[in-house]
Amino acid sequence: MKIDLYQVDAFTDSVFKGNSAAVCPLTEWLNDSVMQSIAAENNLSETAFFVRQKDEYHIRWFTPSCEIDLCGHATLAAAYVIFNQLKTNITDTLLFNSKSGLLKVKQVEGLLQLDFPAQMPVKCPTPKSIIDAFNLKPISCHYNQDYLVVFENESDVLNADPDLSQLSTLDLRGVIITAKSSEYDFVNRFFAPNYGIDEDPVTGSAYTQLAPFWAKELNQNSFNAKQVSQRGGELIVELVEDRVLISGKAVLYMKGEIFI
Repeated sequence: MKIDLYQVDAFTDSVFKGNSAAVCPLTEWLNDSVMQSIAAENNLSETAFFVRQKDEYHIRWFTPSCEIDLCGHATLAAAYVIFNQLKTNITDTLLFNSKSGLLKVKQVEGLLQLDFPAQMPVKCPTPKSIIDAFNLKPISCHYNQDYLVVFENESDVLNADPDLSQLSTLDLRGVIITAKSSEYDFVNRFFAPNYGIDEDPVTGSAYTQLAPFWAKELNQNSFNAKQVSQRGGELIVELVEDRVLISGKAVLYMKGEIFI
């Protein structure tokens, strides 16, 4: 069996930046164990698989170690493949059915705009593992799908070098760290060692938590944000009622075939 494989750099307009995702279009679902093995072999933070079902697509995402419920950059990458490589969609909007409900991706003024459900983080005591991991006490800590940790200074986020063994003891998917920025509305980074991702370069799904948090803090609904990982990525984010619009670009790095 041969399966087409695309590798796309998401949330960037040039290769070697943003967050790289593998995309595998399927005509029917493979066994879960096979998809997990493909994701492990790709060894990227996520591999997206999708099957077209009439006018919609059913999408699933796998890290090298497990399936996850929501992934932004791999959804952006899948949409890029459908719009620019497969060219099978006749409208400017894609509908994806997922474990997190219906997701939309729309072409808007040269950008791909994700329409995801907002996830408001709830304030909580800062777990000792987070304080020990960063060797720094944050302003506040919140949680939803991930822990959202707010630091006082942008430099705290830029210079963070966490002890990943401490973060791997936490009970949620990962840890978002964030702070106000002098150039952007906010900056952030994302760590998920429990899911085989020490640091994710650009994490679309994290903004479903960051947008409602910063909307409340800054009293605004639109943001220019930057994920300040080594590869980095810039995003335009907007909170619209209970949805978060996350916009960015993508570029094709590689096309190949998998033989199984």
